Amino acid sequence: MALTLTGVITGSAQTGFTAPTYTFTADTPPGVNGKQAYVSALGGTQTGVTMHSVSDPFTFSAFKPLTLKTLSVANAVTGIATTVPFNKYKFILRKGAQPLVNNPYKTASCVLEINVPAGADSYASAELRGMVSAFIGMLSTNSAGIGDSIVTGTI
Repeated sequence: MALTLTGVITGSAQTGFTAPTYTFTADTPPGVNGKQAYVSALGGTQTGVTMHSVSDPFTFSAFKPLTLKTLSVANAVTGIATTVPFNKYKFILRKGAQPLVNNPYKTASCVLEINVPAGADSYASAELRGMVSAFIGMLSTNSAGIGDSIVTGTI
């Protein structure tokens, strides 16, 4: 995969945070088709956030399909592919959080799954890049609002 998961990244704006940064260090991936890193250092002001530990995970994992699927041959008469399989890419961020004082940590997670129709990677690569760009831009632009929503229960 062409992903670099290690190094310092700048977090996006969140209510109560000032210039948050996260240092990711390579970890053993949970599968042969993935990569994983954990948060080994925090920067900026983000009171109450903890780094990775066994009981309080703070990891990012990325997975590609075990076997990439290709587009079937198009019908000779209609020019339509009869079946279009999808290649599934998955990204998971896990963060431990205590539900109540003196309670064990539970793992919260953010999961992003990208389903790419076989063939679109070569025929419509700009469309796929536009989709990812808009999606990440929407998440980044709304980062504080999403954080507020999951804390307050409002959208």
